[in-house]
Amino acid sequence: MNILVIGTGYVGTTTALVFAEMGWNVTGLDTDAQKIQQLEKGVLYFYEPGLEELLRKHLGTGQIRFTTNKDKAIQEHEAIFICVGTPSRPDGGADMRYVKQVAEDIGQTMNGYKLVITKSTVPVGTQEQVTGWIQAVQKGSFPFDVASNPEFLREGKALEDALNPDRVIIGTNSKRAENLLRTLYRSIKCPIVVTAPRTAELIKYASNAFLATKISYMNELARLCDQLGVNIIEVANGIGLDPRIGTSFLQAGIGYGGSCFPKDVSALIFAAKQNHIELSILGKVVNVNQTQPLYLLDKARERLKSFANKKVAVLGLAFKPDTDDMREAPALRIIDRLLSEQAKVYAYDPVAKLPADVQYESVASCMALEDAVQGADAVFLCTEWPVFQKVDWTKMKGIMNRPNLFDGRNLLDSDEMNAIGFFYQGIGYE
Repeated sequence: MNILVIGTGYVGTTTALVFAEMGWNVTGLDTDAQKIQQLEKGVLYFYEPGLEELLRKHLGTGQIRFTTNKDKAIQEHEAIFICVGTPSRPDGGADMRYVKQVAEDIGQTMNGYKLVITKSTVPVGTQEQVTGWIQAVQKGSFPFDVASNPEFLREGKALEDALNPDRVIIGTNSKRAENLLRTLYRSIKCPIVVTAPRTAELIKYASNAFLATKISYMNELARLCDQLGVNIIEVANGIGLDPRIGTSFLQAGIGYGGSCFPKDVSALIFAAKQNHIELSILGKVVNVNQTQPLYLLDKARERLKSFANKKVAVLGLAFKPDTDDMREAPALRIIDRLLSEQAKVYAYDPVAKLPADVQYESVASCMALEDAVQGADAVFLCTEWPVFQKVDWTKMKGIMNRPNLFDGRNLLDSDEMNAIGFFYQGIGYE
């Protein structure tokens, strides 16, 4: 069975390469000719460990190819994965224009049975919408199925997650579609959960919203720890040993970001409102996350009195390590506020680069960490890149104007930093 993946963004490219690794012949389709040209050359246009090597491997084996010819691609493939973006609208709902366009392209072009699989994160009821969009434009009475197969990829760990998933969710009422999807995933060893399409669609949103809730809970609890003189890291260790809670997503910091959690939480809140339900807990989750970077800034302001004309180094731009994704990154909120208070901002990240945006023209993007720290009055550590733990902080203290370090990820050891001579401030951790 040949697989077509429509959309060669982060999810689409990863999906395509993993199916190629599993032995299937895969085609990646995109309307962006520049992306396709880069992928055909073996160049990954975003950062994700291990993925570029896999791209070059399967370009060599012939298991994967790329195209912009949508009509030919749709006609030549039986299994079609929809992996286009569903960005947030201003009202918080998911923008479905790209999914709708793909559905209509399939309906207008199909020449036989097609299994259409939505892997994009989509609102509950999308399977029915996609079915309707295809039917509305069909030029012949060709049979097809639409199934939901949400992804659960962690940026920075996408290849590991895709090759060794903890579960595969299949949302379909069609036995034919179920059997075909089971065939596609036959080499994967994990539970396969078959549900109704609406259930599969909600599982994706519910999963991300729950993880976001754990993060915001710990971040809000860290604020109390600061007042009580309690170490949030020790609290997390203590409660994480309870198997009902677990150890993951208990790390306090300056909040979550990325392409999934902010968008998916907003979309779930929007869906609830559309159905006259208030998800009040998620509303608080969003509020805590939006204010958490400002909480660390308040701590820094107490120390520095003012940011005006102070040189401030921001270390880490990506929303998490092992990615160059800066969408909704807490570091950008910190930079925006520092700029608004007339700070002189110097930024460094091992991989991510600031966008070519007018608002960041006044930020000095540094090629080396030392360049950002040299002469600084304060350092904000915003991404928990492991390389920051290996820095010679004694040397960094020597080149700073004032040794103030505000650790937004509780990455460094407070006792060690204080012993070096830093004023060290973490989140719920001093």
